[in-house]
Amino acid sequence: MNIFVAGLSYQISDADLKELFDEYGEVTSAKVITDRETRRSKGFGFVEMADADGERAIEELNGAEYDGRTLAVSVARPREEGARRYNNNDRGGFGNRDRRY
Repeated sequence: MNIFVAGLSYQISDADLKELFDEYGEVTSAKVITDRETRRSKGFGFVEMADADGERAIEELNGAEYDGRTLAVSVARPREEGARRYNNNDRGGFGNRDRRY
């Protein structure tokens, strides 16, 4: 089961997140999501564990306080494929070639 965890402290590490969920069963993986440029936590992460253990962890940790923050814990949903984002007003970076000066 893949579990989404929001409301994490910005100082939490992958090991801290794993330790938090270890109480509920064997954790296959625990990953805090970080910003690519600053490498700072974005305040959420994902944990993988067995279904029965995961359900219990979600039930007990959702709304719980950890490190001074209230956690929001739920089953992770698959990422939706959204519209692709472009810079420069969706013109592919070439500007408006039809514009008359």
